[in-house]
Amino acid sequence: MEFWIKAIHVMSVIAWMAGMLYLPRLFVYHCDAEPGSKQSEDFKVMERRLLRGIMNPAMIATWIFGLWTAYEFNFFTDGWFHAKMALVILLSGMHGAMSKWRKDFAADRNTRSAKFYRIMNEVPAVLMVGIVILVVVKPF
Repeated sequence: MEFWIKAIHVMSVIAWMAGMLYLPRLFVYHCDAEPGSKQSEDFKVMERRLLRGIMNPAMIATWIFGLWTAYEFNFFTDGWFHAKMALVILLSGMHGAMSKWRKDFAADRNTRSAKFYRIMNEVPAVLMVGIVILVVVKPF
């Protein structure tokens, strides 16, 4: 049973990360769309569906099955797990920031540049690299 829980956790992480890497790219392109235009409205729909339909459920499943996996494999006392959780908390904070930015776009209140979103697009990737290294290598 433990390995099924772990498998569901990994699938959830993949779905969450796909959204975390794609949503900021949509924001980059949305910056170039004129507010109120068909293109801008299309981006709003895409962003909402990605966040609500994929990213939010995947993040929730990642947390549930990740903590369940940690319990089943007794990871809570491992140093690498504490470091991993710190990075996952940062990733969750990034998710929250993206949710706010999506709301800004939805209300035509975005004040950030495409360059800002290009830079923010890299944050989840950097966090993911750290998380994967901690999980696979378990350096401490």
